[in-house]
This record gives sequence, structure tokens and C-alpha cells, in this order.
Amino acid sequence: MTAGIDTPDRRGRTGLDRHGRDLTGNPRVRIREVEVLSSDWYVLRKTTFDYRHGDGHWSREQRETYDCGDGATILLHNTGRRTVLLTRQFRLPAYVNGHPDGMLLETAAGLLDGDGPEEAIRREAAEETGHTVGAVEHVFDVYMSPGSVTERLHFFAAPYDTDAPVTGGGGIAAEGEDITTVELPFSEALDRIRNGTIADAKTIMLLQWAALDGPFAP
Repeated sequence: MTAGIDTPDRRGRTGLDRHGRDLTGNPRVRIREVEVLSSDWYVLRKTTFDYRHGDGHWSREQRETYDCGDGATILLHNTGRRTVLLTRQFRLPAYVNGHPDGMLLETAAGLLDGDGPEEAIRREAAEETGHTVGAVEHVFDVYMSPGSVTERLHFFAAPYDTDAPVTGGGGIAAEGEDITTVELPFSEALDRIRNGTIADAKTIMLLQWAALDGPFAP
């Protein structure tokens, strides 16, 4: 008996090896086997499939996919002050891959955890920044690393009010989060993309959207 397959894993999941087996949307792909390599918290799978190439021949391929669930992120902006509100937190994967201290400037974000994208991003904005977000603008949905990670990230933007009461923030201490908020002039945020001190993909995408088509567009 294997946890996550025959018996519940620590998140109560079973049947994790059936994910993707019933896909029929692409006639050039035939799923043959799905093996669960790890399901400690997120799920790492190895999928074997047959793929028909452009010249008609078939080959057998294997790919590993990392499934952490879908998420949402939001750019909080104040057009009157021409500022944005970002977060700073430690990211171990960035630290072990060359970032000087692993402390990344980011837009507020988190996993959906069973909620809809809009509900989830309001929750995450409150948890991380302490700001209550009202109406949000949906920007786009993006597969952030489609070669290996299944996550689809929902992007939003919303104004924040510096005079509104701020309650909480800082993330969930029980989950090891230690998040601070950083308010930046929008022009400085763009400069930080150029000099590399903002190096998080979702944040760069939302800041560039804000400059081209969003609240700070010409």
C-alpha cells in the first residue's frame, strides 16, 4: 500500500497516479503510465507517453512534472502617489541558485487552496500585506514554467489606499512565513527590473503590464 495512491497521504490524497491518464484533447499524445515519485506536500510525477511527431513517426517519451497546484498574484498600486506595494521574503530555491541572500521582492501571491482565483488573491493580499482588497482587475493567466511545473498563475491588479487601516500582514507564521511589505515609487520598481534587484518573474510581468497597458500606461 502506497500513501497518495492506495492510502491517503498526509494531505488526505489518494489516486495521485491517475492524474492525466484520461486526457484525450491531443490525438498526438497517448498517456501510457503515471508514476508518483514523491507526494510529501506537493506531487512529483513521472509520466510515460507516446508522441507522434510532425513527420508522422511515434516515439516514447518520459517527463517529470511537479504539481504544486494553481496560484494567484496581484499588483497593488496607488496611482495618486504613483507607487506599488510589494513584499519581501526569503526564497530558498533562489538562494541555492545564485541569488545573493534569497530575499526576493515580489507581488503578493499564493496558492488557490481550493478557492477561486479572486477569492484566493484577496486572502493572500490580506495575509501578506494587511490590506483589504476590494474590486480586482484580472490581467491574464500564465503557465509559469511549462517544461516541468504544472502551475497556472492567475494575475490580478487592484488599487490600495495608504489611509485605509492595515490589519495583520506578514504571512502565516505557522507556515514559516516572515513577510515584510515594501512600498516603492513605480519608476524605482522599473529601475529595479533593469538593475536586477527585482528578479521575480511574476512581479516583472505585472510591472511591465502596468507600464504598458495598466494603471501607469502613458
